[in-house]
Amino acid sequence: DQVAQDEAYWGKVAAQYPVTDAVINLEAGYFGIMAAPVLAAHHRHVDRVNRESSYFARRAFTPILQQARDAVAQFVGAKPTEIVLSRGATEALQALITQYKGVKAGDTVMYADLDYNAMQWAMNALAAARGATVARLAIPEPATRENILAAYTRALDAHPRTKLLLLTHCNNKTGLIIPVQEIATLAKARGADVVVDAAHSFGQVPLSVNELGVDFVGLNLHKWIGAPVGAGAMYIREGHLDAIDRMHADEAFPMTRIESRLHTGTTSFTTVMTIPDAIAFQQSLGMPQKAARLRYLRDRWVRAVRDVPGVHILTPDDPALVGAITGFRLHGRGTRAANEAVAKTLLDEFGIFTFQRTGLANGDCVRVTPTLFNTPAQLDTLAAALKVMAARG
Repeated sequence: DQVAQDEAYWGKVAAQYPVTDAVINLEAGYFGIMAAPVLAAHHRHVDRVNRESSYFARRAFTPILQQARDAVAQFVGAKPTEIVLSRGATEALQALITQYKGVKAGDTVMYADLDYNAMQWAMNALAAARGATVARLAIPEPATRENILAAYTRALDAHPRTKLLLLTHCNNKTGLIIPVQEIATLAKARGADVVVDAAHSFGQVPLSVNELGVDFVGLNLHKWIGAPVGAGAMYIREGHLDAIDRMHADEAFPMTRIESRLHTGTTSFTTVMTIPDAIAFQQSLGMPQKAARLRYLRDRWVRAVRDVPGVHILTPDDPALVGAITGFRLHGRGTRAANEAVAKTLLDEFGIFTFQRTGLANGDCVRVTPTLFNTPAQLDTLAAALKVMAARG
């Protein structure tokens, strides 16, 4: 807590992020910009690749790719052979889901309203291709650890032929963090495998793949880890490769290698080269310290408005269930138009950039995502703006 509120220290960190002052940017959930040292390294890598061309790509890149994979594996607590790099969590998860071999006709696949839309569509595609059915559940709102677990228990019991369950550790709509390991235990006891969308997890909260307790994970490196856009990874726990088919009958790697499960074609060399630089910068901050700062910024505005009539905060304050991201509605209005209007008013009238999110069972919301370049004063500005807007009715 003391570190989280050390403004002199975090001011120096924020100075490593040269951001525009045209707006207060509270939409860091889209992607995480590169810190100055990472950006400088990226520029050096671009210059090298452009200068050395195919001589570099053919002779020098393979060991660099392996070093980047090793750095990711170390950061997430995996073995290097359990990791393959992707262009984002979406690509990794689409492969894990649509190439999953354990679903057949009459089986069920399951996901929740807070899961990422593209992952829901991939689950739908898997079900359609295999003649399976889709089961959807709504995560309770307001959420608690107990009612989340109860919701998944009811859903799994109601659909005993569930073979694949999608879980989003920290969703991109409200920011709710669900107890993945406990839900996965429930699913596995009923014969279902679990694939986890961890796009927003690593780099936002301290975490390892072992803590998730699942066999299949897709994650981003260009969000909270701050690598260049177009960086992610797929994780398949050792001993579970056979559950995932190879991609497009890919023969570039043997079936015993995770690389055969994801073929991205020609890779952005410089993006891969910059991944270790981005991880090193994050590690220099310390993940517990970074997570505490993000949570402090989140709590700064949430606590100021939680009891304001008309402001409905969608994420609980339980430290196990939230990080930096939090969604809200004004006066319970859940239409797309209403939430787009809220985001527009925040931007046009108060100079605050947020974004509307859709797909929740109870209606759309506006997402607020502070990050390390934000200041407490900026979150105070948001709280003041929401009080004004709520008072208007």
